[in-house]
Amino acid sequence: MAICTMFMASFNTASAQVNAADSVMQHASGKRLSVGGYGEVALSRMFYSDHVNRYSTPANYKNDPSHGVFDIPHAVIYLGYDFGKGWTLGTEIEFEHTGTGSTIENEADEAAEWEIEQEKGGEVELEQFWINKEFSRAANLKIGHLIVPVGLNNAHHEPLNFFTVYRPEGENTILPSTWHDTGVAFWGRSGKFRYEIDLVAGLNAMLFNRDKWIHHGAGSPFEFKPANQYGAAARIDYYAFPGLRVGMSGYYGNSAHNTFPNDIKGEGKPYDKVKGTVAIGSVDVTLNRWNWIVRGQADYGYIGDVAALNTIKDAKSHASNSPVKSAMIGKNAVSMGIEAGYDIFSQIAKLRSDRQKLFAFARYEYYDSYIPEKNKSQFDYTNVNRIAVGINYYPVPQIAIKADYSNRILKNPYNNEPSINIGIAYEGFFL
Repeated sequence: MAICTMFMASFNTASAQVNAADSVMQHASGKRLSVGGYGEVALSRMFYSDHVNRYSTPANYKNDPSHGVFDIPHAVIYLGYDFGKGWTLGTEIEFEHTGTGSTIENEADEAAEWEIEQEKGGEVELEQFWINKEFSRAANLKIGHLIVPVGLNNAHHEPLNFFTVYRPEGENTILPSTWHDTGVAFWGRSGKFRYEIDLVAGLNAMLFNRDKWIHHGAGSPFEFKPANQYGAAARIDYYAFPGLRVGMSGYYGNSAHNTFPNDIKGEGKPYDKVKGTVAIGSVDVTLNRWNWIVRGQADYGYIGDVAALNTIKDAKSHASNSPVKSAMIGKNAVSMGIEAGYDIFSQIAKLRSDRQKLFAFARYEYYDSYIPEKNKSQFDYTNVNRIAVGINYYPVPQIAIKADYSNRILKNPYNNEPSINIGIAYEGFFL
């Protein structure tokens, strides 16, 4: 397909961002095989307590020492293949936090017993795996494991599509990130519009919680994804003029009775009519022109039947090793954010001609993962204002060296959470 590569779209002032769902479909002219990816390394120092009770008794942890984290949040491999006649394959394999691992060891200090040791945490995920049939530029049908493009972060989650070292925190908190699920999508482009409608497996209300809202709801603790319920997502992007893209997206589906086994009906089936309807609306915008990059988004979400769902999720109703998250969930959640950066090197002729860039940026966001039907004063730590300032240096278009200072500003009596983060990221296609 004759689509400009993802990393060039990030820097070409005549373009706005390429949708993440398209990124693995990009092929150099005349090439059938595409190989690419992206990755991030992050080094952080957090100047606040990491104690598990820092929100329940914040005064006890106000003067705790800082703590550090070294991490590889994401390392991704893209593989795509053009079979011809409009048939293409796209795959995305992601290693989060360097993956996961275990070993078998002979423990000399335990009578030479053989033990299975958990060596490290992390995840290995197949985020995309689909076959696409292109009938025309305006009509494509994609079947398989898909990116669900709800919100700015899911549609444009590659690391050169945001300034901060870590993904934008608000959307990353309340929504699955990256949201991927198995289903079918119809999508296409016409004039200045790109559009997509997805039908996917539904979310699972038993995996929702207070701190993350529906963030974990697209996952599954099993080898398969229960699909007793279904969800629909839609997105439309308008490329108003070179460098400006405006998007709207949303999701609707029921989340109750989507477990395995489907056993939440209870004695006498008291919860048969509980639907747990999830509805999300989102708007976002990207401006990449005049040496500025500005990105903004706003998301609002709703869950129905939260009182019944919180009763079903109560810890006393499940075994201690159940995958059900017993923490309460709120009826609503919200996330709003805006960031703006200016390329300082655009004013220096030699650096501009060498395609080097240095963006100085600032970001502000507000989010709340727990907005219940009644007063929630005891959980006000979920109400967060966050600021970040920093720089992104691009020695070449495919690589960014990032640094930022950020601060989560929480309500009294909770302690603010400042941090310093340094990272390096790349994205691009090698073949």
